[in-house]
Amino acid sequence: MKIAIASDHAAFELKEKVKNYLLGKGIEVEDHGTYSEESVDYPDYAKKVVQSILSNEADFGILLCGTGLGMSIAANRYRGIRAALCLFPDMARLARSHNNANILVLPGRLIGAELAFWIVDTFLSTPFDGGRHERRIRKIDEV
Repeated sequence: MKIAIASDHAAFELKEKVKNYLLGKGIEVEDHGTYSEESVDYPDYAKKVVQSILSNEADFGILLCGTGLGMSIAANRYRGIRAALCLFPDMARLARSHNNANILVLPGRLIGAELAFWIVDTFLSTPFDGGRHERRIRKIDEV
């Protein structure tokens, strides 16, 4: 499994912790930045992860910003992307099982590392249920 990850400056610290957590589990991580707490524009980093997903260079993406809202909005502008802002593991489970989310968005200023790890584990281990949910995703893709 390969994960593309990126953050803005507000979530840089949590991004580094999540990245190291994934590497420690033997998961390949493609880090698209940012690489410091110097102010950056989150849409630039969302685009990098989106491109990794759409080109099949990565299996899933993880985006982080202060609240997760900006990254969610930016990533979901791209056809074929289903970025889900998750603050709890159950949200991550449902984002994968019902929505076939391909990017997990985390709020760097609102959750700690341990909760983030739990959310990440849930997101990456939950399969898509298909069935009636497939029909709904097709309707979204038609918009």
